[in-house]
Formats: sequence, C-alpha cells, structure tokens
Amino acid sequence: MTKAEAFDKAWKLAIKGDFSVYNEIVHPNYESLNQGVKVDREVSKAVLQNIGTFGKLGPSRVIYENEDFVCLHRFSRLIHEDVFFSLMTAVKYKENKVINQETISEPLDDDPSEGQDWNWEDYD
Repeated sequence: MTKAEAFDKAWKLAIKGDFSVYNEIVHPNYESLNQGVKVDREVSKAVLQNIGTFGKLGPSRVIYENEDFVCLHRFSRLIHEDVFFSLMTAVKYKENKVINQETISEPLDDDPSEGQDWNWEDYD
C-alpha cells in the first residue's frame, strides 16, 4: 500500500471510529491545522470521529507522492444534505509516519459525482 493509499484509508476509517490504521501511520508528535487551530494527534482523532457523524469522504486522487510528502485531492459531502466540497490535503512525513497534514476545502455548487463513474454510495 502506498503512503497516499494508507493515509486515505486511515482517515476514512477514522471518521467511522476505527483508528487502527491511523494509530499505525501517524507519528506521536503529529500536529495539524484544523480551521486555523493547531491540533495534536489525540484532538485530531476526536475531530475525525466528529466529522463522521455528519460527513463522508469520497474518492481521492494522488496529485504528488514521494517518501516525505503526499498531496491528495478528494471530494466530501454532508451526509443528509446536498452540500459538497473539494478538498486538497498536504501530508508531511517524518520517520516514515504522518507528522503533519493540512486540508483546504472549497464548497462546490454541484454534486461532483454527477456524470462520473462513481457515486456516493460507493463510499459508505
């Protein structure tokens, strides 16, 4: 599994409350920016689990990947509303583990799955 695949899997499982992969790949000194606020590994887990109560992550696409950095693009949506987002996530690694990540989101006017070869039910 590539670093990008492991990151995507870890975050998708984490929003469902399963931190098994997250705990394996995230560095003990992890920090991220969440809405402009720095959060550590444990706070990040709480944030991810909370996201799972109202949102879901769709497909991801690797923009760039090497040993120290991954950049992903993916889509998300609110579970009970037709509200969609485009997400760009930058992930930095230290000692082969995620040490930092930052996601920037942009609201979308339309459902990104329209006319594509995937649908949101594929990501339940």
